[in-house]
Amino acid sequence: MHMIIRLLALTTALAAPALAADTASLDLRFTGIETPSGAIMAVVFANAADYAAGKPVRAMMIPAKGATAGQIVAGLAPGRYAVKAFHDIDGDGQMGANPFGQPTEPFGFSNNAPANMGPAPWSAAAFDVGPGTTVQTISIK
Repeated sequence: MHMIIRLLALTTALAAPALAADTASLDLRFTGIETPSGAIMAVVFANAADYAAGKPVRAMMIPAKGATAGQIVAGLAPGRYAVKAFHDIDGDGQMGANPFGQPTEPFGFSNNAPANMGPAPWSAAAFDVGPGTTVQTISIK
C-alpha cells in the first residue's frame, strides 16, 4: 500500500511540470484611457463562433484609475484568442449607445482591430497565445 502511494506521489510530481508547460497566460494591457473612473470591461474568446455569439471563456472588470490598466488572465490553454473591451465610464455594466446603436463609450479589440459598422471581425482580432505569457496591448478609443 505504501508503495502505491509513493508511486502515485512520484507520478504526480513528475507530471506537474509537464502540465504547467501546457498552460498559458494572457497579459492584457489597456492604453488610451481618458477618464480615470469606472472600469474596463473585457471578455476573452477562444474561437470564432463564440466570438460572434458573445460567449467568452473569461470576463473581467478592471478598475480604470489612470491612463492605463491591466489584467493577467491565467490558466488558458495555448491557442487562438480574441478580446473585446470597453470603458464603462458610468459604471452601469453596459456599453452605452446612442439611438442609432453607435457606441458612446470608448472601446477596443485585440490587435487594435478596427470596427467598421459593428465589432471587429474575428479574423482581424484573433491572435496566438502560446505556452508562457503573451502580451496583448489594446488601445481604448
